[in-house]
Amino acid sequence: MKVLKFGGTSVANAENISKVIKILESESKKNKIAVVVSALGGTTDMLIEAGNLATNKDKKYIEVFQNIVNRHINTVEELIDNKNKQAVLNEVNTKLEELKQILQGLYLINEFSNKTIDKIVSFGELLSSYIISEALQQTVKSASLKDSRELILTDSTFTNATVKTKETTTNISSFFKKNKDKIVVLPGFVSRNKNNETTTLGRGGSDYTAALIASAVKADVLEIWTDVSGMYTANPKLVKQAFPIEEISYQEAMELSHFGAKVLYPPTVHPALQKKIPILIKNTFSPDEKGTLITKKGKDKKQPVKGISHIENIALLTLEGNGMVGVPGFSKRLFSALSRNNINVVLITQASSEHSICVGVFSSESKKAKHVVDEEFVYEISKKKIKPLLIEDSLAIVAVVGDNMKNHQGISGRMFRALGNNNVNVRAIAQGASERNISAVISHKDIKKALTALHNRFFEKQIKTLNLFIVGVGNVGGILLNQIKKQQDYLNENLLLNVRVVGISNSKKMIFEEEGIDLNTWSDQLQKGKKQSHKLFFDTIKELNLSNSIFIDVTANEDVAKTYKNYLRESISVIACNKIACSSKYSDYKELKDLSRKYNASFLFETNVGAGLPVINTLNNLINSGDKVTSIQAVLSGSLNFIFNNFDDTSSFHDIVKQAQEEGYTEPDPRIDLSGVDVARKILILAREAGYKLDLKDIKNQSFLPKESLEAKTVDDFYNTLKTEASHFSELYKSAQNNDCQLKYVAEFNNGKASVGLKEIDKEHPFYNLKGKDNIVLFFTERYTEQPLIIKGAGAGAEVTASGLFGDIITLGRN
Repeated sequence: MKVLKFGGTSVANAENISKVIKILESESKKNKIAVVVSALGGTTDMLIEAGNLATNKDKKYIEVFQNIVNRHINTVEELIDNKNKQAVLNEVNTKLEELKQILQGLYLINEFSNKTIDKIVSFGELLSSYIISEALQQTVKSASLKDSRELILTDSTFTNATVKTKETTTNISSFFKKNKDKIVVLPGFVSRNKNNETTTLGRGGSDYTAALIASAVKADVLEIWTDVSGMYTANPKLVKQAFPIEEISYQEAMELSHFGAKVLYPPTVHPALQKKIPILIKNTFSPDEKGTLITKKGKDKKQPVKGISHIENIALLTLEGNGMVGVPGFSKRLFSALSRNNINVVLITQASSEHSICVGVFSSESKKAKHVVDEEFVYEISKKKIKPLLIEDSLAIVAVVGDNMKNHQGISGRMFRALGNNNVNVRAIAQGASERNISAVISHKDIKKALTALHNRFFEKQIKTLNLFIVGVGNVGGILLNQIKKQQDYLNENLLLNVRVVGISNSKKMIFEEEGIDLNTWSDQLQKGKKQSHKLFFDTIKELNLSNSIFIDVTANEDVAKTYKNYLRESISVIACNKIACSSKYSDYKELKDLSRKYNASFLFETNVGAGLPVINTLNNLINSGDKVTSIQAVLSGSLNFIFNNFDDTSSFHDIVKQAQEEGYTEPDPRIDLSGVDVARKILILAREAGYKLDLKDIKNQSFLPKESLEAKTVDDFYNTLKTEASHFSELYKSAQNNDCQLKYVAEFNNGKASVGLKEIDKEHPFYNLKGKDNIVLFFTERYTEQPLIIKGAGAGAEVTASGLFGDIITLGRN
């Protein structure tokens, strides 16, 4: 014999009930079946609402009651054929009229006792079971209805009655031995006391009804049909990658249920567990899917963790004080005070120092808990032996569950590493001696991030998801998006990186998509986006609170650079193409580096110096390995190198600068490049990364521009000076030619001092043959004394700059 239970969503309407009937028809061909049904989905809440409104003399209860009437009448109209429809409607209307009389009585006497609550809410299951049994009998002739109140006997604790197991088991066993029908439909949740008064079994009562029947008849299996395909590895609404668990043990199921897996109510397990009856969780709307089988031992011992669950709205209560150390009885008094006031303790942890005890309770009970505990220890608090109870609210508990965790080393280490790597702060930890459950208290806002990180760690191929938020999607930013699009499959397959762009912004608009922006249509989407705001961009990233969030600045905007510290404080990594932050005041630069370390958020800015060249990374490797930089010589401006490589006696300096601007090698305002400030910033950044405290004012800038060019007020004026001062630039070229040299704009750092300026480079120097827009950096260190470490390659251009940013993204992803 099988026992099947269908929940409220499974019988929410005529359409769903028809699906249930098809399942029962199929099952009845192979087995004798007991079917336990809940009220039509949402009906119980409506019944309680109507009762409360009536008690408060609010005539809106009539409207709620009418909604209940309409719902049940409509269900009958759709399910029952014309032959039997009127008879069924008459019976349903009789029950509804009885409900109406009770509600009218409440309206008059204004007393909604627990006894009356049970009487009212019982109508939900009594109505649904009657309608379903009548509909079922239209196709299955050997089907009947049995009122569960005639079988399940309880005490008189209304709304949460305790079952009298012996009498109940006898009643159920006796009934089913005599009953010959293929299918028996029973209302869940409802029961009676010895005075024949209606009682109910409390939360999850319909599951409990089914388990009691399964236990009494020693069923082959107890099937619980719901709207999901079993117990999942995590809440699928929060973790998209979660999947149904094929088979788990009773104990694992209870642990997951206790920690929020709502498809199963823990007391359900006990009657089945006692008789070793398997429990199968199935999906009414996908009946062919396997679901989850719950047995004594479960299976798959190679997988130590079976599921990850959580409880929301938790408050952490901490009782602490030096007066607790070595004094027995504090724990007893604490838990007794909570117990006397019906405050449920969800989690307990105590340090071996005995200085404090932490307990987790539901947030709704935290104020009450503080009152009763402070009252219990009023004397000790007045003598300052202990402190008043401390409450931390807005918390949640995440739990990793599995029977075989105790046989696998490092589970807790993997758990807390996954949380730590995703910047989820753990407030308290609890683990039982069975090692079946490891629980951690975290901030409520971190639930989704924590569940996703843990699920990824224990159940998925170790693909790391990077969530990118890119500001500045013009030339370089647009190319970066295209590079990401082209490489997504490669990164996923070869580097186990899932790189998705969640937010993008230009100077006018911004868009966000939590599951990743479509990089084929991002430009069109952006045009329809929200108005750009640096604050709103930051607030949105913070609110999304995604693991491995990375803010990428592809602008030259000072206001954007000033926001970096906000991101780092929220443990959001920063990748910067913008040089302003790292070349601002040394104290600001150091603050960013310190925040990066403190909040475990990377701060990468490789493109600040050599576009796509690994200049800063190489320098950091030298320093980290114990080397010391003594001198740096570099050509760090691809635009200036392009200009002086193409400038000769056959072309004008003005035309070459114009060409460099048109081909994208200079900024729109070429004065930024030609003034040497950009190069000065780059050598400053290298000096700082080498461990030296310098500011931009410490860099000696030997400009090659004439006074008129330096004082030009506009870009057009500047270009005019390049024509009027053409002879000045020609003289620079002629001097280099006469000395058999090449003109290169060089940055130098020696003995703590730095300078930038135009130099004549002879043929023996590594800079001499530097072509096109290439950059070159020479590092002289304590290890590289005579022959420097040389880095050389393209140092300008949108493609290589974008690839440098992409390189930082990959570096961060592989850390």
